[in-house]
Amino acid sequence: MQPDLPEILDEVQETGFCVVPDMLDPARLARVRKAFGTAVEEMKRRGLVVFDPRLDPNPHNIRVNNLPDMDPVFIELLRDPNALAIARALLGETALVSNFSANVALPGSASMNLHSDQALIVPEPWSECWVLNVIWCLDEVRPDNGGTLYLPGSHRFRRREDVPADIGKALRPFHAPAGAFIVMEGRLWHTSGVNVTKDESRALLFALYGRNFVRQQMNWEALLSDGTKQALDKEMQALLGIGPLGNVYGVDLIMQSGYDLQSAEVL
Repeated sequence: MQPDLPEILDEVQETGFCVVPDMLDPARLARVRKAFGTAVEEMKRRGLVVFDPRLDPNPHNIRVNNLPDMDPVFIELLRDPNALAIARALLGETALVSNFSANVALPGSASMNLHSDQALIVPEPWSECWVLNVIWCLDEVRPDNGGTLYLPGSHRFRRREDVPADIGKALRPFHAPAGAFIVMEGRLWHTSGVNVTKDESRALLFALYGRNFVRQQMNWEALLSDGTKQALDKEMQALLGIGPLGNVYGVDLIMQSGYDLQSAEVL
């Protein structure tokens, strides 16, 4: 299915997010789920599947990091034409992958602290969208299995003091089918929900893209194995900001502009 890019961009700018269904057909969804299950076991072996008390109130949330190093299918998701078109439309053609991780809400998981992804990376004031998440839904997202909760209109907040001290019942849940992705503007304040199911986990993959002058959350040059880096083509290296001056703003734009200095006069 080819999504309507202008419609998605309008919805993200208006509401701070957009649910885009049918981005993974059943066969591709099954492939990603299988690769993710293998990735979880591998990251456990490496000691990188963790409960982080800075983020989550109890160990029923599992965080899986460094997905691009786990299986080529995760590289495919990062460069998915629909996801990239949205990221580049909102962040510019030189947008970078800042992070790609997963959050699995197990039964009994509770909500993390309310936050915006941009507030974690960029100092206030937040006057423009500088980062966004493309959230790949491996499972259905709904309130009872820990679906993400968001604060309507909060992508227009410029400072932390704009966030109400008592949000009461203002939070609203995302609803998305398995196989969808959710585009979430970086300034939208949100949190994970509470998984009240008895035996259902909810896995989401978070591909965080940022403008190329914003420091990436992950140092891909250091994190990725030599084998993974050697398998990357130039487009993917550029998207990850790998290589000499790979993520330095202006190198390609200015240094390769072809100014004619031969005919220039020195005053």
